[in-house]
Amino acid sequence: PRGGGGTVPCRVSSVLNRDVKQFGKQHLFDGSEETCWNSDQGTSQWVTLDFPRPVKVSQLHIQFQGGFSSRLCTLEGCRTGEELVKISELYPQDSHAMQISFPRMMMGVGEDRIWDFVGFFWEFVPMLMPAFFLHWEPHRFQVEETVLDKLKITFGSSTDFFGRVVVYHLGVLGERL
Repeated sequence: PRGGGGTVPCRVSSVLNRDVKQFGKQHLFDGSEETCWNSDQGTSQWVTLDFPRPVKVSQLHIQFQGGFSSRLCTLEGCRTGEELVKISELYPQDSHAMQISFPRMMMGVGEDRIWDFVGFFWEFVPMLMPAFFLHWEPHRFQVEETVLDKLKITFGSSTDFFGRVVVYHLGVLGERL
C-alpha cells in the first residue's frame, strides 16, 4: 500500500502459477478493477504488511472475486521484535462487493458502555445521503483498533475447492503514530 511515506513492504503466501507479473501482490493496492492478487492452491493463504513505523489500524477494506473468497480472515499483528497475536476474526461474504470493517468505539463511563459504531453509521448516515445508500451497502465487520508495526491477514477457509483466493482490492486504514 502507498502512504505519505511511500510503499509499505508486503509479502504473500503464493501467486498463481508463480505468474507475479499478472497475479502478483502489487495488484492488491493498484486501484485497478482489471487486476488482482491470485493465490495458488493451498489450505491457508496470507498477506503480511510491514509498516516502517507504528500505526493504529482501524479499518480493513477488501474486495474478493466471488467464488474465490475466504469464509474466515484472521488478523494478527505485533510491534517490532514481538510475536504475532490475534487481533480479530472476520467472516466475509462470498461476494465481489467491497467489504469494509469498522472499529468498535467506547462511549460513556465504565466497561459496560461499549457502543457499536456500526449501528450508528448504518442507522443515521443513510438519512443524510439516502440515494447513495440505496445503491451501495457493503458487507460490514468489526476490527479492534490496534497499534502495530506488522499486520498479517490469513485467509483460512477459501470458498474455492482448491483453496485459491483472489483479491482485487486490499486497504488498511488507520493513523501513523
